[in-house]
Amino acid sequence: NDSTASTPAATPKPESTPKKRVVAGGTVVEDLKVGHGPEAKPGKMASVYYIGTLAKTSKRFDSCTEGKPFRFRLNQGEVIKGWDNGVLGMKVGGKRRITVPANQGYGNVKQGPIPPNSTLVFEVELKAVS
Repeated sequence: NDSTASTPAATPKPESTPKKRVVAGGTVVEDLKVGHGPEAKPGKMASVYYIGTLAKTSKRFDSCTEGKPFRFRLNQGEVIKGWDNGVLGMKVGGKRRITVPANQGYGNVKQGPIPPNSTLVFEVELKAVS
């Protein structure tokens, strides 16, 4: 009688990490391509290319896809919480779709072309970690 077979593991092992999963704050990450370089960890400087779209309309509101990558220090409050939580654990060379609920993004505040209470979708490519 193997009762563990039908019980899902509480914490998946890194090698069996599902392609799509929920991380801190309800942010959803989906690995489109797993990188093999250095890992994005708290306090490290991440350099990324990205495209940001509104989940509701798929309208692009921001991007950085060539030239100098966008840089930010992880878990230092330099970017929205959904980015800090969504980029953590990525490895250089990886691409990830990060779906950020409003409470992990800009909340109920209009931010440029982003309406209040918007779910945001980012495709992020991790170029470097330092």
